Amino acid sequence: MTKPRVLITDHPWPDLAIERGILEPAGVEVVDAPDDHEETLQKLAADVSAIATCWAPVTDSILAAAPHCRHVARMGIGLDNIDVEAATRMGMIVTNVPDYCVEEVSDHALALLLALARNIGEFHLATKGGHYDLAGATPMRRMTGQILGLLGLGRIGRLTARKGAALGLRVIAHTASGSDHGTGVPIVSFEQLLADSDYLSLHAPLTPETHHIVNARALARMRPTACLINTSRGGLVDQSALADALAAGKLGGAGLDVFDPEPPDLSQPLFQHPRVIVTPHAAFVSEEALVNLRERVSRQVLDRIEGRTPENVINP
Repeated sequence: MTKPRVLITDHPWPDLAIERGILEPAGVEVVDAPDDHEETLQKLAADVSAIATCWAPVTDSILAAAPHCRHVARMGIGLDNIDVEAATRMGMIVTNVPDYCVEEVSDHALALLLALARNIGEFHLATKGGHYDLAGATPMRRMTGQILGLLGLGRIGRLTARKGAALGLRVIAHTASGSDHGTGVPIVSFEQLLADSDYLSLHAPLTPETHHIVNARALARMRPTACLINTSRGGLVDQSALADALAAGKLGGAGLDVFDPEPPDLSQPLFQHPRVIVTPHAAFVSEEALVNLRERVSRQVLDRIEGRTPENVINP
């Protein structure tokens, strides 16, 4: 290769001006994939020094098609779309940006919680449809003193705990390690988390152990008035089981920003339910967060190409 190249597999922003502004003056060519099909990415990866990905799967076969690649950069936090084991085996470092949207996601989780607590979604749909009827609304309870349960206490979970407590919610959590990570939040079993939470907010990574951790059995343990909030990964929730629980009146509602698959089939009954609020994987977005993310990923790529160790190498 005469000129280093970075393949950007996919991006939800309209152009790559920030990435090009950092990389091209340093002599790095930016390759913007026209789609994220595996065959396309395999072909484009053949002579790249790095791959940067937002949501596109970066599989073993794509990595194997990139003999010159030494870096896979996740444009985000979670790593479930990258075959980290294969990348490590092939001598590629993997990086992410674990703290760029902590404020935004915690805000979004609480926005969904507040919308469910105060019937914002139901009222909005009804009034837009010409119905002005307070008497027919789902009963509302005072939020102060209700229990916010958190599955996971990473950066976002910890900030959500602080913000939830400021709203008067009592916060409990379940963590895989059993640690409260210095928050002072009471740590409970997963079963108790399900049973006690008025609002259950998910802040765990998607792993084989957490895939469909919120399934029919878990939902059956929750209060029939409880609400589920997911701003983490769609695969944490069995969407069919969630739809069944809501249809049977065994759950009070759900606020969903992430889905499995994405984009979801919005014609499914789950997304038509009046007590389900749906946003299009938007929790991470703000102008500030996206600039921060894109600049840092570009500098990670440049650091690796120029022989420096980038920040946030997860497989040193």
